[in-house]
Amino acid sequence: MNALRKIFNKKVIVAVLIVILLLVIVSGSITIVQPGHTGVVVTLGRVEEGVLQEGIHLKIPFIQNVVTIDNRITKLEVDTEAFSSDLQTVETKLAINYRVDTSKSYSIYKNIGGDYETVLVIPAVNEVLKAIASQYTAEESVTNRTLISTGLVSGLNEKLNDIGLYVTDVNIINFDFSEAFITAIEEKQVAQQELLKAETEKQTRITNAEAEAEAIKVKAEAEAEALRITAEAEAEANATIADSLTEELIRYHKIEKWNGELPVVSGGSGAFLDVSDIITDQPEAAVPSDAE
Repeated sequence: MNALRKIFNKKVIVAVLIVILLLVIVSGSITIVQPGHTGVVVTLGRVEEGVLQEGIHLKIPFIQNVVTIDNRITKLEVDTEAFSSDLQTVETKLAINYRVDTSKSYSIYKNIGGDYETVLVIPAVNEVLKAIASQYTAEESVTNRTLISTGLVSGLNEKLNDIGLYVTDVNIINFDFSEAFITAIEEKQVAQQELLKAETEKQTRITNAEAEAEAIKVKAEAEAEALRITAEAEAEANATIADSLTEELIRYHKIEKWNGELPVVSGGSGAFLDVSDIITDQPEAAVPSDAE
């Protein structure tokens, strides 16, 4: 019984070992490439041409190895510095979005390895940034961020596309300058603001003076117009009165204003009323005849 038991136990152990070996062989024969990735097949240290697309693939266990390359857009942040055209140090923090061309994953891994970001991308960023920064003053770098970003994308793609790396976007997170330069910029801005304020106050004074002069002119023109209208009205009234006067009307007003008394004249001259004007139109008094 003990011998049979020992034989049985050995068979069980061997069976288990065979199952485990089969599982290892099967698992080693299958590889899964995740979405957005490609697989580079390495056979005994030799990189095979072509790549495995996403999905399940077979490989030779213990002989072939599959290296996964991420072909999705990858974000890389780079801290670097460059010199502006006015020789100011510009410390820059960049965010670069790039991707690996799926068809060139194997050549990148074969020629550069898996650390292509450190070997290729970062040095290219430093080189292109230095070339672009030298075209602008430090102050212009701040106001031309979009142009610099566009130039970085273009320059990086020119250097990296042939290798199989494509830059999709570059964002300038920050520009930093020396304390002395920042102080000089602040002083310049203060001076410009004071100049602008003085110019604004000057224009305000000029505008107020012009408005006051215009108001005086308008007032004078209005007064002159009023005088003209008044004078024309008086002249027109006088002309109307003059046209309406007749000798009979004048005589009538003299009679109307006479109180019936003859004026007392003293001295060689004085006011008098022409009595003939009054009595001319009066009826003649009856003269008594001698016969009566």
